[in-house]
Amino acid sequence: MTQRTVLVVLFDGVQSLDVTGPVEVFTGAGLCAGDTRDGYLVRTASLDGGPVRTSSGLTLVPDSALADAPVPHTLLVPGGHGTRGQDPELTAWLRENGPRAKRLVSVCTGAIRLAEAGLLDGRRVTTHWAYCEKLARDHPGVDVDPDPIYVRDGHVATSAGVTAGIDLALALVEEDLGREVALTVARHLVVFLRRPGNQAQFSVQLAAQTARREPLREVQQWITEHPADDLSVEALAARARLSPRHFARAFQADTGLTPGKYVERVRIEHARRLLEDTSDGVEEISRACGYGTPEAMRRAFVKALGAAPAEYRRRFHPVPAESGTSSRHIHPHR
Repeated sequence: MTQRTVLVVLFDGVQSLDVTGPVEVFTGAGLCAGDTRDGYLVRTASLDGGPVRTSSGLTLVPDSALADAPVPHTLLVPGGHGTRGQDPELTAWLRENGPRAKRLVSVCTGAIRLAEAGLLDGRRVTTHWAYCEKLARDHPGVDVDPDPIYVRDGHVATSAGVTAGIDLALALVEEDLGREVALTVARHLVVFLRRPGNQAQFSVQLAAQTARREPLREVQQWITEHPADDLSVEALAARARLSPRHFARAFQADTGLTPGKYVERVRIEHARRLLEDTSDGVEEISRACGYGTPEAMRRAFVKALGAAPAEYRRRFHPVPAESGTSSRHIHPHR
C-alpha cells in the first residue's frame, strides 16, 4: 500500500463542514493506521493559494495554490454558497486536472462544480436535496438521484449535504484501510461507522410535511412514539376523531404521504436505529416496531433498503472489540 494524497479544493463561500468533516476523517484514519505509508496526506488548495472565507465567516488558509498541488489520489470538491455562481477559472482547472485523479469526490453542491467541468456526464450522482433539481436541469447528461446520502459510480463518489460528507469519507476509508480503521475513526468522532449510502437524506419526520391541522400533527407524533401499536387507518382516524375516509384524505393532503406509507417509513427508521444502536435480537426488534414477525420485517427491509435486517446490522452496527484484543487508537493532534 502507498500513501494516498487527498486534495481538498477551497474557494470563497465554501461550506466549512464540507471541508472539515472529510478532512477529520481522512486525517484520523492516517493516525489510526499508524504507518504513514498506509494513510493519507491531506492537502488543501485554492486557485491563487490565498485564504478563503467560508459561508459561515471562517477563514481557511490553504496549503498551496491549485497549480502547485501534486496530482492527488483523491480530489475532493466541497460545496457551499460559493458554488451558486459561475467560476470559469476553477471549472477550467477541474476540467483539466480532474481526470488525472484516481478518485473524484464531491460533498454537497461540489457536484455542481464537477458537472460544470464535464466530469459527471453519464454518471449516477447525488447532491444536497435542495439542488438536485437544478443539477438535473442544468446538466441533462448527469443521472441525478435525489434520495441517497451518497452515491458511488466507478471512481466518482458524490454525497448529499454537509454531514453526508463524513459518511462518504468513512466509506472510502473502510474501502482503503479496512473496517477496523474506519470504525475507530467513527468512534473517535462519535458518529455511526457509516449510514448506508441508500439511506434517504431525510428522516421520516423531515421528509414528510408537518400536518397543518392539530389533530393530524398529534397523530404524526403518536405514530413516531408508538410504532408497535395498532397503526391502521381506522385506529389512527379514531385518534384524530375523524372518519377513516376523511382522515386518509386529510393526512395525505397535509403530509404528502398516505397514512400507510408514513407508518411504513417510521417503522423502518425505528428498526434501523435499533439495529444500529442496540444488541436486541431481530425477533424482539420486529415486535417493538410493529412488524409482528421477523419475516415481515425482513420483507420490509429488503424492499426499502435492499438488505435483510441481519445483513444491515452486520454492515452498520459498531461491534465492540473483544476483551483482551489489542486495538489501534487515534492520538490527539500534537
